Amino acid sequence: MKEKQLTTNQGAPVSDNQNSLTTGERGPMLLQDVHFIEKMAHFDRERIPERVVHAKGAGAHGYFQVYKNMQALTKAKFLQDPEKKTPIFVRFSTVTGGRGSADTVRDPRGFAVKFYTEEGNYDLVGNNLPVFFIRDAIKFPDMVHAFKGSPDSNIPSASSSHDSFWDFISLTPESTHMIMWLFSDRGTPRSFRMMEGFGVNTYKWVNAEGKAVYVKYHWKPKLGVQSLDRHEATKLAGEDPDYLTRDLRKAIANGQPAEFELVVQLMEIEDELKQDFDPLDPTKTWPEDKFPLMPVGKMVLNKNPDNFFAEVEQAAFCPSSIVPGIEFSADKLLQGRTFSYADTQRHRLGPNFLQIPVNTPTVEVNNSQRDGPMQMGKYSGPVNYEPASIAEGAPMESASGTQSTFQTEGYAIRKKISKTNDFQQATAKYLSLSKTDKEHLIDNFVADLTPIQKQVQQRMIANLKKVDQELAELVAKGLKLN
Repeated sequence: MKEKQLTTNQGAPVSDNQNSLTTGERGPMLLQDVHFIEKMAHFDRERIPERVVHAKGAGAHGYFQVYKNMQALTKAKFLQDPEKKTPIFVRFSTVTGGRGSADTVRDPRGFAVKFYTEEGNYDLVGNNLPVFFIRDAIKFPDMVHAFKGSPDSNIPSASSSHDSFWDFISLTPESTHMIMWLFSDRGTPRSFRMMEGFGVNTYKWVNAEGKAVYVKYHWKPKLGVQSLDRHEATKLAGEDPDYLTRDLRKAIANGQPAEFELVVQLMEIEDELKQDFDPLDPTKTWPEDKFPLMPVGKMVLNKNPDNFFAEVEQAAFCPSSIVPGIEFSADKLLQGRTFSYADTQRHRLGPNFLQIPVNTPTVEVNNSQRDGPMQMGKYSGPVNYEPASIAEGAPMESASGTQSTFQTEGYAIRKKISKTNDFQQATAKYLSLSKTDKEHLIDNFVADLTPIQKQVQQRMIANLKKVDQELAELVAKGLKLN
């Protein structure tokens, strides 16, 4: 094998990478040591802004393959041909902790899938739990501030057992359903390969005739759902804080791909207002007996990243990245996410973040965006606007990108949805748990709430009474509030 020659970033050979250029062997350094300056200047800039949430993650490459043609439901091309394998990149992550936090802390897990389709990138950005803490994106900054470390101390860096977390939760009844999931053992998955994924928000599928249907996404792991209990998770956080990251990478390296099945729930648009809950509310699930799971395809993760920073850290997922045949619903949380995710990537990675290879679509990109930091496009000619007729003109508008039409009316108003039912599904979730799972849920609540201010504890007990009287009494007993 030919020996590689060390060079500068400009490609010039480096003859000595051990010693700085100085005046004599003990003299001061010289400014003309361009190799040192280049090396250190790059090192000083190697850390990009950390993600506000989902800072620590692991990723893998693979493919998605649809089971059968879905043209009756959606015109999205990657959902038509059962013979086609669509390349994908997936990033799993924790939500609250920073880049150095432990993998096994109690936290939702991000489950983001980037499909490199023939119509552009499609990002399905979700979590490992089917619901969320809030239903309106305007509350997201407050939620994250409450969940992150205190602004005066930055403590704790990756834990829910602190006053501000429970203060926010206890004052936000719509979060009750979410914490029934989070404080079950689902909040501490045993492996990224053994957890479900959910789109959480409601989207639309639209076929070639313009008929739309609401859709909810679910990822089912081939290995089944397996979780850690609180004691296992705490032990691993100290012994191997990279436990889940290591597990995924090791399994793929050993020829054991991580496999998931994509299933969806469908709802006719005209049935939206016939439910006793709001189907666009991300704090709610759709009953599977009324809206059964339909298998769509499989996802296989079979290749580890070659470079963590270039692929995992710089991977940018945005719910706004959709393709023809998939559209947004009026879900208030989803509507806010369509702006926020892309905007944070422009902050972290720059306005040309889609030119980073892991984010680059596999199809040709044509528009009038030319400048900005890290512009890598090889453009020529005088046209960077549309419409244009000089030179070869500008790219033409495409009929295939047409969105379906829908009617909207009403006063501009700030008001929450009318069908909230904040405790109904939380009760159903609690009653569905096994005796052991109920015991774990109660134990997890007690452990997390023990150091919290008494007034917040009492407010949480009041909320839990609306879920189930027995649950509230057992948690209160554990907190010695009886």
